[in-house]
Amino acid sequence: MVARKFSFLAAATALVVMLIGSIGTSFAEKPTVLQPCVQCHKAEKSVIRGTLVSVTEKFRTINVQVGQKLVWVISYGDDLKLIGAEKLSAVPKDKEIGVTFTGDEKKPYAVSLSVKPPAKVAQEKLVSLEEMTKLIAEGPEKGNYVLIDSRPAARFNEGHLPYAVSLDNAKFDTPINAEEAKKEVPLTFKDTALPKQKDKLVIFYCGGVT
Repeated sequence: MVARKFSFLAAATALVVMLIGSIGTSFAEKPTVLQPCVQCHKAEKSVIRGTLVSVTEKFRTINVQVGQKLVWVISYGDDLKLIGAEKLSAVPKDKEIGVTFTGDEKKPYAVSLSVKPPAKVAQEKLVSLEEMTKLIAEGPEKGNYVLIDSRPAARFNEGHLPYAVSLDNAKFDTPINAEEAKKEVPLTFKDTALPKQKDKLVIFYCGGVT
């Protein structure tokens, strides 16, 4: 009987220690910014920046991806302020958004949601659909170009334009491996993807007009 009581107390004590330990660590390192967004935005305590996964109207939650396997589930209500969109249902999936919230990491509540506006690119630097179709038909050698897919590798593997080379925008200046990272001037992903010939046309595309 004494042995059983001791085992029960030991197990209960271990469980309490585990629970107390997890309270301070389970959410402590949860990121709030998707890697590509870091180039323009610093991490803020009450702002989540990532891509829209989905909106669940039944449970009134907004799901925002900030990592390969990390999604924030944020509650919202009728007081949600929209910036850059007339209604929440009009925001397309995978669109870059920023959500300002109150509460904590366990129970975030959305105060406002801002939609990233389209990037402003000079007209002379844009490639039209007709031009791109012609270049793809010619091929990179005859057309003298390099086509860069700047989406994450997972998206590239799901499907991409013919002749495209994968160069994740978030890894543009990242060393290609741990050995290169130790060097004073490491070889980066952009060094392996971009052409050495300066006369080649370099075309970038991503997941949409962002």
